[in-house]
Amino acid sequence: MSDNLTLAAEKRTEFGKGAARRARAAGQIPAVLYGHGTDPVHVLLPGHDTMMALKHQNALLTIKLDKDSELAIAKDVQRDPVRRIIEHVDLLLVKKGEKLTVDVAIHITGESVSGTIHVQEHSTLSVLAEATNLPEFIEVSIEGLDDGDKIVAGDVKLPEGTELVADPDALVVAISTPRVSAADEADAAADAETAAAQSAASAASVTEDEL
Repeated sequence: MSDNLTLAAEKRTEFGKGAARRARAAGQIPAVLYGHGTDPVHVLLPGHDTMMALKHQNALLTIKLDKDSELAIAKDVQRDPVRRIIEHVDLLLVKKGEKLTVDVAIHITGESVSGTIHVQEHSTLSVLAEATNLPEFIEVSIEGLDDGDKIVAGDVKLPEGTELVADPDALVVAISTPRVSAADEADAAADAETAAAQSAASAASVTEDEL
């Protein structure tokens, strides 16, 4: 993602669970900024702006702290398991020209041949890309693929400047035709016979009543 999102941070002066709860109640998110051999810096981020920025996977962030600005990406986002609100963010410092290994979401596009289904084996791919131009997602087209066709990681077309880190033989998506087992066919036949018998019995009952 090439867009640069700016977040105005404040240095965090209080620590502990109580301080974190108070910060979140005030619309802020505790975070730590680290990397490049520097000491970790604990900060508070604006809650709404951070939530919107992190909707974009691998978003490049400009963190403004006092008079300084740093480029960073979110390496870990901790969320409440029930409410799904962001509780804490780990921010990794990055520099222009630096390359990073990141996991990028796979978006399946297109339709396989009628009557077939696709099974996505991997939802992300590990790639190496420039820190200032990390892809948000990678599209994989299954248009026109038929039963037995498959796409492995090495087949996926990557954005310019991006290199595959994942195993090139790793299966990404497979196309197949749903098959009914012999047991399912027998159950279906039995259900059909039962339905036919019930229908015949019902018809006979109506005829007797008419007589």
